[in-house]
Formats: sequence, structure tokens, C-alpha cells
Amino acid sequence: MTFAMRLLIPAACFALLLPPAARAEQVQVPSGQPVEFHEVIRDAPGLGLAYRFRFVAPDLARGVTFEVAEADMMHLCTSYALPRLPNLGPAPNHVVISLSERQIDFGETVPDIVQFFEVYRPEGTACVWDGF
Repeated sequence: MTFAMRLLIPAACFALLLPPAARAEQVQVPSGQPVEFHEVIRDAPGLGLAYRFRFVAPDLARGVTFEVAEADMMHLCTSYALPRLPNLGPAPNHVVISLSERQIDFGETVPDIVQFFEVYRPEGTACVWDGF
């Protein structure tokens, strides 16, 4: 085994050991637009116990309307977020689903990036829209 081969083997194995959130995960939505899971943030100030599921949807930059994104966000809440909420400990009061045309830091405001957010109350196997 050459020195170069010995370096490549651990690097290839490392990619397999990354936690799921560190790898791109494509998620299917009703509109068919490409959506990728970005991260989940727990307990950020503002809504009490809440889980914020953040997704990247590059087609938002190409004119996906809020109405289309709204249906996708409801789907992401019920089919993606709810099954991933913890079964032990206190239940979250809210689930926030966000779509952004590209990854940005949580809380960052970038005027030229399209972002959509919706807040839901988890009730059993359903997400109930919780507009403020």
C-alpha cells in the first residue's frame, strides 16, 4: 500500500462516519422542487420550546410562489419534522419550518435571499398552522 493510498482510505471512511445532518439529504415535497435538509435548531429564543427545521430550496430564487412553498412547508412539518421530534421529555410547543434559497446562518438577514417561514403546533400526527 502506498502512502497516498493510506491517506485516501481514512478520508473515504470519514465521509461515511459523518452524522446524517452533515450530509446532504434530499427531501420530497408536493411541488417537486428540489429541497435539502439543512439543520434543526432547538430552543432558540422567541417561541418557548420549539424545533426549527431549516431546509434549502434553490428554486425559490427562480420564482417559486409562497402558495407553492406553503404547501411544501406543511408537508415538511407533517412528514419530516413530526416523526423526528423526541418521544421523551417535554414536547415542543411549536415547529418552525423554513425554506431558504441557499444556506445562511440562523438569524441572519440577507435582503437578496428568498426565505419563507411557517410556525405550526404539533398535535398528534398533525401540524396545525399557528399564525401570529
